[in-house]
Parts: sequence; structure tokens; C-alpha cells
Amino acid sequence: MVVIEVALIVIVGILLLHQVVARIVRKLVHFPAPAFIGRGLDSDLRRRLQPPDKIIQRSGIENGMRVLEVGCGSGAYTTFVARAVGEEGKVYALDIQPEMLQQLEHKLAKPENEDIKNIELVNSSAYDLPFDDGSLDLVYMVTVLQEIPDRSKALQQVRRVLKPGGVLAVTEWLVDPDYPWKSTTIRLGREAGFDIDEALGSLWQYTVRFAKP
Repeated sequence: MVVIEVALIVIVGILLLHQVVARIVRKLVHFPAPAFIGRGLDSDLRRRLQPPDKIIQRSGIENGMRVLEVGCGSGAYTTFVARAVGEEGKVYALDIQPEMLQQLEHKLAKPENEDIKNIELVNSSAYDLPFDDGSLDLVYMVTVLQEIPDRSKALQQVRRVLKPGGVLAVTEWLVDPDYPWKSTTIRLGREAGFDIDEALGSLWQYTVRFAKP
């Protein structure tokens, strides 16, 4: 019992140290997740800790939706969302880094993903979403919003492309060095003109779902 308690203390200590160091670095240097860590982001370990089905359910992703993923990276969740929206739905996987999209493209070319035909890769900035006003049902981000320097500008773009009543779902994870408190995410959404629909999850991992008025 004592050994277990000591082990837990050590693990918590390591996590806290990681958070402190990572946050100091992020305060000094702002950058999106570099492409070379794409394989680590798109891993079974991450999906065990941050299950795709839970993100899909909490985000409100449903069959037939036109969905935009902002900051898709190498596609850790993109294929799961594509299957969730089905053949009648569409997923736009957007990232500012061409190298990340290349990794996702290679993933989609694998035999296990050859049935997926409803994903379109989009190389663009969150500040300039290449979609018509009111054209999307749902926009989601997974540990991405805090990586965007001008979050207000990005959220205004998201609000523009969503249909009235459309959903913005923001998922955050405590392990991420940019992790914000749930209250911070809620404040950002409200300041951008969204209504809060529901906040789900815990300190470890949560999703805040907003609705466009």
C-alpha cells in the first residue's frame, strides 16, 4: 500500500513538473504543434486516454452533418468522425501545416481507411476559413484553441461559417501544455458571441459545447 502511494505521488509530481516546464516554454515561444510529433499525436495510447467515441458524443457529432475540424494535425480523430457522420456527411480536415496534412493523407491511403470517402483536406489558417457563411453544422477542436494566438479572431470565423444553431465543440486535456480551465474556454466562447450549450467531462478532460444563436 505504501509503495502504491509513493508511486502515485511520484507520478503526480512528474505531471506537475511537466506542466510547469511546458507552460513556461509556451509563454516564451508560440507555435503550433510541430509536424514531427504528428505520429505521437496520432497514437493508440492517446486514443486510450482521450477516446474518440467520447469526444464524438460530447461534441454532438451526428450522422449526415457537415463538420469542420480545426487543427486536425495528422488525423488522430478525423477518421472516427468521418465514420460517425456517415456517407451523407462530410468532414473538412483543416490545418495550417502542409506536413501535418501529408501525414493524414498517407493515413487515409492505408487499406483500413480505403472505405472513407467523405474527408476533404484543407490547408488554411483558422483566421481565414475558406467556407461560405452559415454553411457548416458543427466545428470542433481538440486541444487546439489555445494554440491559436488570436483566439477571438478565429472564433469569429467559426461563428461566421456555422449555420444558425450550429455547434462549436472545444475539447481540452490536462496533459496538454496549453490546457485552460473550463471557465476560460466558456468565457472565450461567450465573448465570441456563442451561447453555451453544455459543459461535459472533468478536470482531466472536458468538452464545452457552444451554439451559434
